[in-house]
Amino acid sequence: MQHANHSLYHKTVVYGIVGIMLVPIIATLVYSLSSRWGATILPDGFTLDWYLKLLSDARFIEAFGRSLLVCVAALALSTLLILPAIFVVFYYFPKLDRVMNLLILLPFAVPPVVSSVGLLQLYADSAVPIVGTPWILIGTYFTIALPFMYRALANSFSAIHLRDLMDAAHLLGASTTQAFLQIVLPNVRKGLMASLFLSFSFLLGEFVFANILVGTRYETLQIYLYNMRQTSGHFTSALVMTYFLFIFFCTWLASRLGAKP
Repeated sequence: MQHANHSLYHKTVVYGIVGIMLVPIIATLVYSLSSRWGATILPDGFTLDWYLKLLSDARFIEAFGRSLLVCVAALALSTLLILPAIFVVFYYFPKLDRVMNLLILLPFAVPPVVSSVGLLQLYADSAVPIVGTPWILIGTYFTIALPFMYRALANSFSAIHLRDLMDAAHLLGASTTQAFLQIVLPNVRKGLMASLFLSFSFLLGEFVFANILVGTRYETLQIYLYNMRQTSGHFTSALVMTYFLFIFFCTWLASRLGAKP
């Protein structure tokens, strides 16, 4: 009986917290579907016109595509560089892990506004004009993704007994490259998927770097949302819900891919 009471109490607390967190999401969803909602408790009616208007806006489609392009490119660059680096650290130089844990926190040590101003001063007079282009965003997003990806992948590498796997692969005649591609990568796939999704969801919503470094010259999704803030609240609510549903779909997809053996 006491165990049942504790279980009921824990479920009540968890469901209560989840319910409180869902209130603003549900309110935004209802507002995005309402045709008019003024001084009344409930909307005057419901419509999908705001979503149809959003999805038919070529400017929104272009901004969404730009955000996807920058995020995917930054994560691809991060994966190509971080995976081999973590493998080298854990297999050849395990004592460097403590140093790496300190270095990857550096992007969070400097506020984004300060970093943006420094990057503008550094590349404003550069021979390669990258300010206002997606290239500077890709490089910046790469540094932002480093802490998320390194920490998640480091936990995966710590859990697979890397040295034992590599020794067994070498005994069976595999080279280090073959062992890394065919044995190590499948074992850290879940950690890689988790790090990619976490980084992607954070980068897709990043605003400060995008606003200062490129602004309207390369309008991303968050810049589009900021520029459309003066339009109808129903329209911006539809935009926010579209963004939320896309992130939710990515979460579901990442969990399904990570659950596969």
